Amino acid sequence: LLTTAAMMRPPPAVIRVRALRPGLRTRVQLASVASNSIRDCSWPAAKVRAQFVAFFESKTHAFVPSSPVVPYDDPSLLFTNAGMNQFKPLFVGQAQPGSALAALTRATNSQKCIRAGGKHNDLEDVGMDTYHHTFFEMLGSWSFGDYFKEDAVDWAWELLTQVYSLPADRFYATYFEGDEKLGLAPDEEARQLWLRYLPPERVLPGNSKDNFWEMGDTGPCGPCSEIHFDRIGGRDAAALVNQDDPDVLEVWNLVFMQFNREAGGELRPLPAKSVDTGMGFERLVSILQDKRSNYDTDVFSPIFAEIERVTGAPPHGGSLGGPAQVLPGTDVGRDTAYRVIADHIRTLSCAIADGAIPSNEGRGYVLRRILRRAVRYGRQMLGAQEGFFAALVPAAVGTLSEAFPELEAQQQHVQRVIEDEERAFTSMLSRGIKEFNTRAAAVKASGGSGINGQTAFFLYDSMGFPLDLTELMAREAGLSVDTAGFEEAMQMQKARSA
Repeated sequence: LLTTAAMMRPPPAVIRVRALRPGLRTRVQLASVASNSIRDCSWPAAKVRAQFVAFFESKTHAFVPSSPVVPYDDPSLLFTNAGMNQFKPLFVGQAQPGSALAALTRATNSQKCIRAGGKHNDLEDVGMDTYHHTFFEMLGSWSFGDYFKEDAVDWAWELLTQVYSLPADRFYATYFEGDEKLGLAPDEEARQLWLRYLPPERVLPGNSKDNFWEMGDTGPCGPCSEIHFDRIGGRDAAALVNQDDPDVLEVWNLVFMQFNREAGGELRPLPAKSVDTGMGFERLVSILQDKRSNYDTDVFSPIFAEIERVTGAPPHGGSLGGPAQVLPGTDVGRDTAYRVIADHIRTLSCAIADGAIPSNEGRGYVLRRILRRAVRYGRQMLGAQEGFFAALVPAAVGTLSEAFPELEAQQQHVQRVIEDEERAFTSMLSRGIKEFNTRAAAVKASGGSGINGQTAFFLYDSMGFPLDLTELMAREAGLSVDTAGFEEAMQMQKARSA
């Protein structure tokens, strides 16, 4: 078993490679379990993460620490949204000669990621289900012009079924079905590789949306092969793959980097074929701990316990519902708030620790939206008092600092920034909620179905209520918002003040 010392990582400036010959595929004894039953496993989150890295280190991959979630050197991204971001120069053949990065042929790590804003945006899904997050860890492995599809598939299967000892009959794999518009043929090679492990009915074709991965509007991209897991088992779940079913979920994505998307949309072949794999850490932990929700694992349980202590709210009960069911005084409202707050405090803690600050533009505006969304849920759904959100920072840092020690060093700074933002928002929030509820009730009483643009602009201009918050509360009330009318009122105000 891995000791605490074995889980420790070197400082960010260090790249470490085991002293094995490149290409050597010696099997090593890694922590495993005796039974093929998930319920017999003992996989705390820290062990799951450490075991992933240890496995790929045994395959001569260098451990490269997570990059910051704020990609200051890449203007195409608001946040680091995938593990491959820091390796982008390698994929496009632009790594500085003689640098540590240029020397890499294989790498592995757990990368801090944020998906809120831009091409990959999970913000509105957070809290409404059991598996979407704005902040998550991406367990990754990479080959830079070294091995390609065969080793990527073989090692993924070995890790999942032999090291983590997950039942082989619960897995499904997808491959790229091709795209005539892009001039790309089906990925028959990936299909044949998977047929060595899975029956044909569990190797499924996927379209460009699901099986052609792109980091953003430009940059490295290529066909991918997703690995999905059926939590229930003993059935044919092929029809549930990629259908947002909480019990049949994507666990790992193997991306075969072959192209670069140019600014004009053209696909150009990369200098060398590479592999970029990413596995959702929180989802994997939920599977290994036999929990149907990511939020029921030890990734989140310490934060939930602190939310309960700080707010005095009843404990999280796991209730789910649509936006119209998220109401104060209900189980759905309470439990949605727990999930939103726990996710968002992780996001804010990591982003601020890495140098971002909430503001009115760019990534700062996204962070401000996230913070205000969490505070609103806490105040309205849990009856939390001012300062509750900042008080959760130590719990969030405590769950992450072993893997990412920079968080502990920045904890006081993070807490001060959140305290200031929370204080400024709280006084405005109480007035805005009261005014919104009055106007929403009047709309419903008159038989209306939406908040008009003038009302939305009044809440924004006079009450300091952001439009996205008005839209969120309107959805929960079963109402729409006239955003076009809001924009018109905004332009009229600008013209008057010009």
